[in-house]
Amino acid sequence: MCTRFYADIDKELKPYIDEAQQASFAQQMMISLSRPLTMSGEIRPTDIAAVVAPARNGRRAVFPMQWGFSVSGLKTPIVNARIESAAEKPTFRDSWYRRRCVIPASWYYEWQHYKTPDGRTRTGEKYAIQPKGSGITWLAGLYRFEEMNGFRYPVFVVLTRPPGEAVSGIHDRMPVILPQSAVDEWTALDGDPEKTIQKAVTDLVLEKV
Repeated sequence: MCTRFYADIDKELKPYIDEAQQASFAQQMMISLSRPLTMSGEIRPTDIAAVVAPARNGRRAVFPMQWGFSVSGLKTPIVNARIESAAEKPTFRDSWYRRRCVIPASWYYEWQHYKTPDGRTRTGEKYAIQPKGSGITWLAGLYRFEEMNGFRYPVFVVLTRPPGEAVSGIHDRMPVILPQSAVDEWTALDGDPEKTIQKAVTDLVLEKV
């Protein structure tokens, strides 16, 4: 799972946040969705974040996007997509092949999950998790466009996968994290997502917060 991540505007992420805030539709998005354009600090579902995706000319750019796909019949948006089924599920299939993005974060948060003696799952301590030796956590995602009151805007989900060894002790899922060298390959319009996903990072460091 990935339902929280952190963006530190004072470090490597500032250029990405600045670019997203200057997007042509940023102010209209803030007004229409009643969401701030800070895009820093702890980012939660339905917040607006800075997201890397291809522009109309195919070149990499940064856009403000809201976290979560709206689905009819659900009260809350879907914020994660499983890597094992994203290519087949109707909600994500088109985005898997045509609209891939990367969300630059400082780290993501996860809560320890454990079983009680009666078999129930409980949550424990909170951890900040990021790739070893990297200043940016590149979260692989998918995006699409939704509409509200005639305003068309982009939304994203974070892809998840089975955990690497470092995370397996606290949770049975983790976000798909790419190395910086694979960002352009993942977001490319003609890219091969199945091939790029093999480069995902699992060497992570955890810190209790």
